[in-house]
Amino acid sequence: MSLRYTIDASVFVNAFNPHEEGHAASLQLLVTIQERGDPVVVPTLLVPEIASAVARASDDSAGALQYADATAALPHFTLVTLTAAMARQAAELAATHRLRGADAVYLAVARRYGTTLVSRDDEQRARGAAVAPCRTPEEALSDASHA
Repeated sequence: MSLRYTIDASVFVNAFNPHEEGHAASLQLLVTIQERGDPVVVPTLLVPEIASAVARASDDSAGALQYADATAALPHFTLVTLTAAMARQAAELAATHRLRGADAVYLAVARRYGTTLVSRDDEQRARGAAVAPCRTPEEALSDASHA
């Protein structure tokens, strides 16, 4: 059985940095999803978010761009453009659930495409749970092992 995901940039950044708590689970989830061929639907916002966070943490602009581009090119990944309609849906979610703007964009994508949002952000998961299924990487790994 194939699971469908929307994965927040926090998971990709965590998987990239072996010094962060939770790194192993984030990396294992991404590997598992690729091995299983599970579809991943993410907003195009993911690409600059990854590049920004990785460049700031590593002080390596070229490496950050390479990682962001490689992520966007992964098989089974669909990047969704933030259209005016999607932006409005994200704005409604942000206002209703008191989410940060970027967090609301990921949640709007998860709701529209019927995916499970995977994030390291406790607030995003707690506030977004009323809109779409939300999991930590550890929870998503457990779900995948039982699917």
